[in-house]
Amino acid sequence: MSKKNINRSVVTFVAGVTLAATLASCSGSDTKPSTPSATSPAATTTTAAKEPAKEPAKAPSNLSGNITIDGSNTVAPISKAVAEDFAKSNPGVKVPVGSSGTGGGFKKFCSGDIDISGASRPIKAKEAEDCKAKNVDFVELPVAVDGLTIIVNKENTWAKCLTVPELKTLWSPDSEGKVTTWDQVRPEFPKETIALFGRGADSGTFDYFTEAVNGKSKAIRKDYQPTEDSNIIVKGVQGGKGASGFLGVAYFEENAKTLNAVEVDGGKGCVAPTTDNITSGKYSPLSRPLFIYVSKKALARPEVKAYIDFYLTSTKLVKEVGYVNLPADALTKVVARFKAENVGSTFMDAPAGVSVSELMAKDLK
Repeated sequence: MSKKNINRSVVTFVAGVTLAATLASCSGSDTKPSTPSATSPAATTTTAAKEPAKEPAKAPSNLSGNITIDGSNTVAPISKAVAEDFAKSNPGVKVPVGSSGTGGGFKKFCSGDIDISGASRPIKAKEAEDCKAKNVDFVELPVAVDGLTIIVNKENTWAKCLTVPELKTLWSPDSEGKVTTWDQVRPEFPKETIALFGRGADSGTFDYFTEAVNGKSKAIRKDYQPTEDSNIIVKGVQGGKGASGFLGVAYFEENAKTLNAVEVDGGKGCVAPTTDNITSGKYSPLSRPLFIYVSKKALARPEVKAYIDFYLTSTKLVKEVGYVNLPADALTKVVARFKAENVGSTFMDAPAGVSVSELMAKDLK
């Protein structure tokens, strides 16, 4: 899964150019004060107040080492953004972030090959058994909430809202080779040829979507275009009037000018994948938590503990990347679980659409 790329270096560059221009404009003794714009504060005749003294930059820490992360590339952009900010005060710690998919990440994690596994779905019972067999105890930490978004081509003016049964008509294994035009999904829709794009079988997004829509993980028609790269889904749906696909909300928001998001009726009316609806669980059954799983053995290393502590307090980065922050009560429980290093899962085998706060209150298993 490739993720939304936060081009933070561009922001830094622009800020640098702006600062340079400002210094240059102030360098001459005959320079006249500029006239304030309509959006700037009104000019005054009094001497400008001095800026408050800035806090001195924190000295770099003495921490060092390598922290290995792999797994979901839905989660990877958050982990990369956190790693980038973490490195500013911890230059001796290297945090490479891979993105081999949720399933691929758990294989490496449960073999003891990596410290942290990103996941866009909860760990499965078989994966937990594999971890146990290798003596890999893990701490399960939700870090954000995502809304799986149904996207259609910008010229699709008919599929503004779909019910879960209609989504199943589109994506069910029984529809393979049979449901090929939109009027078969709903009679009043046009007879436009359907082209479907979605995540591949190694993706946690795929597992969650198929379970939520088709009632069984990995159950899906085979005549769609699978990929581990959500950008390919975007391009595919952009390329045909009758095209549709599913991906994380961050990818839709990044391409909202060229795609439409379909509202989903989970039984209580049409609901759009907005921040409020995703956080509250109203966008059901397609709102889901995103996770990192941390090896308890790795947590014994100070650099790993410092990174996770930094991760759980970097809520602004979650929003920057395009995801939704955990509700405050849920985040408090996540931080408490991390500090206590409580191992096990409360999300494994949980039905789609249950809130993070509710699942955090359950007993670990």
